[in-house]
Amino acid sequence: NDGSDSYPVVDMTPTFPPASSTYGDRAKDHDGQYIAMEDGLDGLVPFSSEDAGYAPSIVSSVMTAEGLADPSGFLIICCVVLIGDMNRGVLFPIMWPLLKELGGNSVWLGYAIGAFSFGRIIASPGLGKWSIDHGYSKTLVMSTSVMLIGCLLFAQVYRIGSLFFLVFSQVILGVGSATLGVTRAYVAEITATRERTTYIACLTAVQYGGFTVTPFVGSLFIYLFQDHRYEVGFLILDQYSAAAYFMAVLCVVALFLLMTGFQARYRSKIAPKVKQSSRTLERDEIGSRITWFGLTTYNATLLGCMLLNVSTKGSIGSFETMGISFAQSHFDLKPAVAGTIVSICGAIGVMSLLSMGYLGRFLTDVQMIIGGITVCAVGIIGFAP
Repeated sequence: NDGSDSYPVVDMTPTFPPASSTYGDRAKDHDGQYIAMEDGLDGLVPFSSEDAGYAPSIVSSVMTAEGLADPSGFLIICCVVLIGDMNRGVLFPIMWPLLKELGGNSVWLGYAIGAFSFGRIIASPGLGKWSIDHGYSKTLVMSTSVMLIGCLLFAQVYRIGSLFFLVFSQVILGVGSATLGVTRAYVAEITATRERTTYIACLTAVQYGGFTVTPFVGSLFIYLFQDHRYEVGFLILDQYSAAAYFMAVLCVVALFLLMTGFQARYRSKIAPKVKQSSRTLERDEIGSRITWFGLTTYNATLLGCMLLNVSTKGSIGSFETMGISFAQSHFDLKPAVAGTIVSICGAIGVMSLLSMGYLGRFLTDVQMIIGGITVCAVGIIGFAP
């Protein structure tokens, strides 16, 4: 090797890990040797010395062993994602009663719910860039610290008595939890290509579980602290602040795990491709075909995924905004009871997400998407009567 190549070789055979990799001893077997890696597209095809030009596509892809390269890191990431969306779930049954106490209405409820998503929107690109420049650890520690500040601010909303302060605290919470792209990139990096969908689905189940299953926690705090108020030093615990302080404690736990048990990883810079496999070339050729409405197949797929995301997230956002008030006005349910019902429904949804791997044995991705959208549409129509 004359040193001109951008990837390490020994006798023209690619070595693992590459120079830009972040993998350490976790990628070794019991004998101290690195585990054989796979490319995902052609992982079943043995590598030969004649295909040395194929190495850049291997180095540029995510190279991991079977399963997870960092199981403890995956669990910590799940913890961070869970806490991030618990800020929505736990506070879900509290938001509407708190707004009414502050003199707000359904319009202000929309502002408060939208403020959380707005915080995520403005922070996600920056956190993604930060993770590339400074690594996952620093990015997640910083975002979790912001989330901790947001929880403490939310706990003071009732004391301050300002709707604007409520919206501001929601924006801060959204900024702190805007790491979905970062966490998914991390999981993609530490998983084998053939098993990546399974682990991404698990992470998604954790995310939605944090939002849809944990409203019962907020309901529990409403039940325990309803008509009660406790002062512990400068802290005031009531049905509106106790849940926020609980979330602050969880943020502290996440920070501890990130700073003590999470490996300092850096996003690998993708090396320039010198030669691509035939399967990659075939995939790129299909993706570059022009559809009947003028977009390439690749861009049309991206557009479809974005529209799909808008439709599903839109229905969730609408329910999040009107759910508790609808339950009170039409069914005379207390917020604690409504939150518990939402948690039960959310648990059913998480179970369906966890079953995607099994369903994938019988259905294609397109079939599962169509089936999911159909079920979602039926549920939405069910609200009409």
